[in-house]
Amino acid sequence: MTKNILITGAGSGMGRATAIVLSQNSDYRIILVGRDQAKLSDTLAQMNRHNNHLIWAMDIRDSSAWEEHLRSHTMTSLFAVFANAGVGGENQFGEGDRWKEIISTNLDGTYYTIQYCLPLLRNSDTTFKHILITSSCLARFGVPRYTAYCTAKTGLLGLMRSLAVELGHEKILVNALTPGWVETDMAVAGVEKLALANGRSLTEEMKIQQSIVPLQRFSQPEEIAHFVDFLFSEKQTSMTGQALDINNGSFMI
Repeated sequence: MTKNILITGAGSGMGRATAIVLSQNSDYRIILVGRDQAKLSDTLAQMNRHNNHLIWAMDIRDSSAWEEHLRSHTMTSLFAVFANAGVGGENQFGEGDRWKEIISTNLDGTYYTIQYCLPLLRNSDTTFKHILITSSCLARFGVPRYTAYCTAKTGLLGLMRSLAVELGHEKILVNALTPGWVETDMAVAGVEKLALANGRSLTEEMKIQQSIVPLQRFSQPEEIAHFVDFLFSEKQTSMTGQALDINNGSFMI
């Protein structure tokens, strides 16, 4: 039986890596969602083509885009949703403040993703269904000048917990990832800004940021992808409402 899995932010980073890993399972058909058609096509080119994977080039904040794609495709059910799309970076009050952009993409976009996909999850014949949200270890502690990002990622944990309780009786498992540094384009861009601010090279700043973490390393996107693969497997049927700290020890509880 083919199981449909929708991944937002599938054009790069953890979303791309997860799509590639999950595509190795011949039971999975992946719906790749993101704003950049070319990046989604690059992801698709690296995937195993057991099934007719789909590309939905859209802004996850756009209700009309969700309605259009859901109406124009014959897919009737979803096994899992990986609500991974988001934007990062600093924001500061005043002209050019990115507060609304960061909040709307990370919070509103994730909320819309889940709500529009819920009817399809409910249609699945599988006993257990999955919603997985990408939060961040910055939901656990504050970082200067990252007020919007910390707020949005903390809000996603509240969204996750509320949905886990609300949907538990329907056997829809809802969890969140709270990764630390993962070596993605977005993370490298963040380190580059730190390097510039501190008058250091990118290589120097990378080493410094790694040294702060107990395991003294960044995660690789493929590590996250294999963890997602486990979470969506039949081996995991009891974990829900959890913030999963896959972050090399940057936050411990």
